[in-house]
Amino acid sequence: MIRSDIRNIAIIAHVDHGKTSLVNELLKQGGVFRANQEVADRVMDSNDLERERGITILSKNTAVHYGETKINIVDTPGHADFGGEVERVLKMVDGVLLLVDSFEGPMPQTRFVLSKALELQLPVLICINKIDRPDARCEEVVDEILDLLIELDADPDTLERPILYASARKGTCTLDLEQPGEDLRPLFEAILKYIPAPEGDMEGPAQVLISTIDYNDYVGRIGVGRMTRGTLKAGQMVVRCNDKEEKSAAPWRLTGLFTYDGLKRLPAEEMSMGDIVAVTGLEDLSIGDTVCAPDCVEALPFVNISEPTVTMTFSVNDSPFAGKEGQYVTSRHLRARLYRELQTDMSLRVTDGETPDCFDVCGRGELHLSILIENMRRQGYEFQVSKPEVIYKEIDGVLHEPIERMVADVPQPYAGAVIEKIGRRRGVLEKMEGMDRVRLEFLVPSRGLFGYRSEFMTDTRGEGIMSSVFEKYEPFRGEIPHRNVGALIVYETGETTQYGLFYTQERGTLFIGSQVPVYAGMICGANARPGDIVCNVCRKKHVTNTRNSASAEDSLRLVSVHPLTLEECLEFIDDDELLEITPKSLRMRKRQLSHEQRAKNLSRGIK
Repeated sequence: MIRSDIRNIAIIAHVDHGKTSLVNELLKQGGVFRANQEVADRVMDSNDLERERGITILSKNTAVHYGETKINIVDTPGHADFGGEVERVLKMVDGVLLLVDSFEGPMPQTRFVLSKALELQLPVLICINKIDRPDARCEEVVDEILDLLIELDADPDTLERPILYASARKGTCTLDLEQPGEDLRPLFEAILKYIPAPEGDMEGPAQVLISTIDYNDYVGRIGVGRMTRGTLKAGQMVVRCNDKEEKSAAPWRLTGLFTYDGLKRLPAEEMSMGDIVAVTGLEDLSIGDTVCAPDCVEALPFVNISEPTVTMTFSVNDSPFAGKEGQYVTSRHLRARLYRELQTDMSLRVTDGETPDCFDVCGRGELHLSILIENMRRQGYEFQVSKPEVIYKEIDGVLHEPIERMVADVPQPYAGAVIEKIGRRRGVLEKMEGMDRVRLEFLVPSRGLFGYRSEFMTDTRGEGIMSSVFEKYEPFRGEIPHRNVGALIVYETGETTQYGLFYTQERGTLFIGSQVPVYAGMICGANARPGDIVCNVCRKKHVTNTRNSASAEDSLRLVSVHPLTLEECLEFIDDDELLEITPKSLRMRKRQLSHEQRAKNLSRGIK
């Protein structure tokens, strides 16, 4: 049976290509908001971190009505580090809308999400967004997309579907560039025409594949998935099963059944095949589970999520300032929080470390792990982390490492500097195109990109655009120097002074200002040369009975204080260093705080 009154579609794209902005306009023109209602920009980015950083981190469900048809829309992240969110929600939909920037064209994440959609044999509708950009190059981007589709062995139907041209900011869409659009009606019509309606058995026993887990303090875990068969009623008995488990769980009662309409999750009495639903009542429900009727227990297969490529060690904070700023500081709290994250993040891996107070956490990239760290900070956790490292594999007795496809779009005068820096990091130039702005495509070891983004922005005077996505594993390409500068290390515990910092700033760049509590072994800046230097930033000027007309302290001005963000700290720290994270502070430190012990270890060749 075909349900012609429903369409399920996911919007996928590279980061910053306009997915959330387009969903915003679809909601407006789908009648979700009143005509005089004030609507926030990117209303789907409800998370605080998403609003601050301007990126989508978690996939979200919404629904609009066009005529007699309900269109369920899934807004997905565009950053490669959150590709696991995209992979699993593709099981909920019957087709995808691929958005491509009219200037940037297909980027690494575009290739990744498109390949995943084609693997699941989902119909793809292509839309060129931001056609109102002054530097738009729509014709060339269409050719690039068609080349990519052919390269990924797309079926002939995908190549024959019309290409849409949209401006998400203005809320317009057209099928012909010569005729500007007035609204998003052409996009709605294309979804109804080219995205197939859900098809399945309406009369059979109920079956739902859970693709997303949400949490609410009042009702507990909320499983979100698509009805693949039958009808589900609120209050009925159901069974949870999994294709990886031999035995299914005991039957439980469906305490809540919900549907999506606009931005709201509304209670429902009955949902049928093809609907996207949310269910509550089972505490250990997880992603990939199948919820079905007790008289027909059949587990559905779930997608294989790509393996993580980066690992870090999370451990209990043992610095001299431990426990002063955080609410949750013990290994028990840290362990419970990390394992709880596994329930909602399929791309994450957590294992117990070598000691009871440390844990190995594996993710898809630095940003993936830094978002987890930032969320934990805001929730009151205090801990410390090690430098991010790539996950190696041994294949046929040969050590292999993860390789990423990196695309850089830079002004022509700066292309040489980028090629030189990536070459030092064992990258290989695959493709080079363009005249005024050059597009460079590299295959680079993942470890070679650690700490490179800030260098890239400096080399391109802030005009460059770079992005990368995991490509494959290749044999180890050799050593790569992590950083070519040393650290400025605090000599004694105390509070920094203007006097001490003034004479320290000649050595390099300071990360902290005056009147900041510090401890011996903490990193307070970057040395301008290789090698670490121990500095006394707590030094005070000796008191004398000589007085000047102008205060000496006022003339000691700091000129090079550069506080680091969380991502910059993770890029800076080396193997023998840690990053201390509290709700209020980020402090980089040496693993061994004692200066004498570090000197002894260095003479013995121990890090």
